Amino acid sequence: MSAVVLEPGEVALGQWRAIYRGAEIRLSATAAPRIAASAAAVERILSRGEAVYGVNTGFGKLASVRIEPGDLARLQRNIVLSHAAGVGEPMPAPVARLMMALKLASLAQGASGVAPATVALLEAMLARGLTPVIPAQGSVGASGDLAPLAHMAAAMIGVGEIFLDGERLPAEAALARAGLAPVTLGPKEGLALLNGTQFSTAFALAALFAAERLLQTALVTGALATEAAKGSDTPFDPRIHALRRHAGQIEAAQALRALMAGSAIRASHRVDDARVQDPYCLRCQPQVMGACLTLLRQAADTLAAEANGVTDNPLIFADGEEAEALSGGNFHAEPVAFAADMIALALCEIGSLAERRVAMLVDPALSGLPAFLTPHPGLNSGFMIPQVTAAALVSENKQRAYPASVDSIPTSANQEDHVSMAAHGARRLIAMADNVAGVLGIELLAAAQGCDFHRPLPSSAPLEAVRRRLREVVPHLEDDRHLHPDIQSAIHLVSGGAVIMAASDVALPGVGTLA
Repeated sequence: MSAVVLEPGEVALGQWRAIYRGAEIRLSATAAPRIAASAAAVERILSRGEAVYGVNTGFGKLASVRIEPGDLARLQRNIVLSHAAGVGEPMPAPVARLMMALKLASLAQGASGVAPATVALLEAMLARGLTPVIPAQGSVGASGDLAPLAHMAAAMIGVGEIFLDGERLPAEAALARAGLAPVTLGPKEGLALLNGTQFSTAFALAALFAAERLLQTALVTGALATEAAKGSDTPFDPRIHALRRHAGQIEAAQALRALMAGSAIRASHRVDDARVQDPYCLRCQPQVMGACLTLLRQAADTLAAEANGVTDNPLIFADGEEAEALSGGNFHAEPVAFAADMIALALCEIGSLAERRVAMLVDPALSGLPAFLTPHPGLNSGFMIPQVTAAALVSENKQRAYPASVDSIPTSANQEDHVSMAAHGARRLIAMADNVAGVLGIELLAAAQGCDFHRPLPSSAPLEAVRRRLREVVPHLEDDRHLHPDIQSAIHLVSGGAVIMAASDVALPGVGTLA
């Protein structure tokens, strides 16, 4: 995987995805002058004796307390230590690394007043594989993701813990092992490091990357389930979807049509089929999946802007001698909260529709297949309980899909009186995506099993390629066996993108900005 060169403010979503998946990172050389100018601007502002929030004043409700010049460095250290108050399990290392890269790109835009040495340390930690141990709970998504980002900043000053080469070490020891030294924070630097939406944005981006893969996989497993039930491809006719004019719906129908093109199973019941219309879980796939696609694209647009923005406060504008520090509210993560809620809704519906297809396949009255997809029902239970598992996963996601953005709770003695809840709104998404992968893994198994009953008739070329890929790791279910390993193997194919790769002859729609 080639290294990603971060051009602050101009990083594509595909580059953020590469970083999340482990690509090396280098900061563009064009950032250096802006970083230096911003740090110099802070010194000029201080020399004028002005009160600047978080630079020579207290924080939050204590903003009216003026700090003496001799205590400014201590002030920045104190804010990091006092705000590193998170709880819970550490955030996953790939997400933490993405968060660090987002913070690096933000600081490098030259609006945060951070010294070049501080930016260089953050870049070096990324390059040498040092990932701070960051408790994942404690942010309400306004005044930035204060607690988690403070844990990151604490590691940079040698406090807390860092993961390095699979070990969990004291921060100072980890830095020393990597040939680095803790940084001493100057005016504004502590606040700049822990103010921003990078924690929430990193989790939301990780979920977006997973959601795109799951949506594409669900189109494949949905087409395979349609084949297993001897469903019709007539609902995917382009004329139907052109009349409604939704781009996502049109593209989903086109993909489903292409996935089924040339199927002998479909041809076998094209003329003499007593069924007039299929159940919604088959017939309405373009409408549901297309709506999910549209929603994910909107979330992607929001997150692309957020990832390239500066969400610090106050912001430093280094224009000649008249440098200014302007207080605002870019740290408020409402856009990220809305994007996270949209991703949650899409994930919930992708899984919900897939579970309905599994339920349809195991019901002989609806599918025309043997009960619970076993050749010997009664003695064998077949896919009875995998469908129950899928139902359980979908139900969990329904509970988790409740919008986080509609909640708020005042903090900091009512100074920070409206917050976004973006942090846990984004953090819940990885578990939701894992649940959807479980549902799709079960659908993959059930749909392939259903198609087995139509032998020797084959499905289309891309769907047969998917079946072959599954059968490399999971054989046909003749009699009951330990199903957990089969399900885990199928989930691995879903999560790793193998299902999409097997059907790669068909162009599957994506969120559009991840190329």
